[in-house]
Amino acid sequence: MTSAGPAHVVVAKRARRPAFLAVLTHGAGGTPDTPDVLAVRDTVLAMGAVTALVTQPYRVRGARAPGSAARQDAAWTEIVATLNEAGLPLVQGGRSNGARVACRTAAAVGARAVIALAFPLRPPGAAPAQSRVAELHAARAGGAAVLVVNGERDPFGIPGSEDAARVVTVPGEAHWLKGHRAVIISAVTAWLPTVLR
Repeated sequence: MTSAGPAHVVVAKRARRPAFLAVLTHGAGGTPDTPDVLAVRDTVLAMGAVTALVTQPYRVRGARAPGSAARQDAAWTEIVATLNEAGLPLVQGGRSNGARVACRTAAAVGARAVIALAFPLRPPGAAPAQSRVAELHAARAGGAAVLVVNGERDPFGIPGSEDAARVVTVPGEAHWLKGHRAVIISAVTAWLPTVLR
C-alpha cells in the first residue's frame, strides 16, 4: 500500500543470500512483463539479485497515464523503502516512463545503479529544449550510475554518452526493444558488475 493506492509486486530470487535488490517497472500504459524488462530481470537473477517487478498504483487502479510525477515518485519511494528493509545494494530501472521514475528517484532511495530501457528523452516532435535529460543527470548527481538502452530510431530521442555512464543503441529499433533480449542481456552483464563491485 502506498499514498497513491496499492501497488502489485512480484518478487523472485535464486540465491539464498541475494547480493543486491533490483526493482523494475513498466512504461506508462504497460505492465512489467514486457520482453525488455524480463530480460533485465532474468539477467540480474543470474547475477545473484532478488528482483521485484512492480506494477505501479495508477496501473493497478486501471489508469493508463501516470498523472502527477511527484505523486508517482512518492509512491515509488514508498515501494522501494518497503522492499529494501534489509538495506541491500539497490539497482532500479524500467522502460520508458518507468525509466524516468527510476532516474528521478535514484538519489532519494539511494540507488547504486539505474537501468533505463527506452528512455524517452523528449516527447515525439518536441524541440530539444523540452529534453528530459535533467532526469538522467539527477540520477548521476545522486550517485547512481546509469545504463541507457534505446533504439536507434526511437521517436522520443536517444540520450548522449555524456548523459549516462553507458548508452547502448540498438540498430534499426524504435521505442519498443522487442526481439533484442540478447543485446539487453549483454549490456547489463558487461556493465552492472563494474558498478556494484
